[in-house]
Amino acid sequence: MPIPKFNTLKCGCVPVNIENIDTDQIIPARFLKAVERKGFGDNLFRDWRYDKSGNLIAEFPLNDRRYGGAILVGGKNFGSGSSREHAAWAIYDYGFRVVVSSFFADIFKNNALNNGLLPVQVSEEFLKKLFAAIEANPGATCTVDLENQTFTHSCGESARFEIDGYKKECLLNGYDDVDYLLSIKPKIELFEQTRA
Repeated sequence: MPIPKFNTLKCGCVPVNIENIDTDQIIPARFLKAVERKGFGDNLFRDWRYDKSGNLIAEFPLNDRRYGGAILVGGKNFGSGSSREHAAWAIYDYGFRVVVSSFFADIFKNNALNNGLLPVQVSEEFLKKLFAAIEANPGATCTVDLENQTFTHSCGESARFEIDGYKKECLLNGYDDVDYLLSIKPKIELFEQTRA
């Protein structure tokens, strides 16, 4: 599945104000039966979105019509637990392009970046302000500017985030690792010629 180019995203946010969200809560193990990245979004946060009878739990943020957009805002320590790449697949397949938190598990963060999902790490103070701003105005928008590495809420609060330069270039150009290598093929060939 090709990764679309990412530069600037302006949209609403869906807040899941829960700390220590692990990969089994993001996509429960019983749904890891496919090897393609399709269909996992249907079971994103399955045990929090649905009750035991399969009915939607209205108060869960993904089911709350006040919230919408391609930005998921999670509590501190997002993506801990197992290394399953399916967690990033599920979030992306559901329609999110950005996940915001004050801390990400390293493996989740890398899996996200490898699958076109941008993890934006902000300070705990900024995250608290962001949750408060979304609660006060659920329809407000945020802007994610990857080129300048900034995250801005329409209320005026803004934060800068860090990202590995290589992963940033890949997201800006819609590259996976193979696409990136193909993009620098002439440089590789020139290097090989000078070493012959």
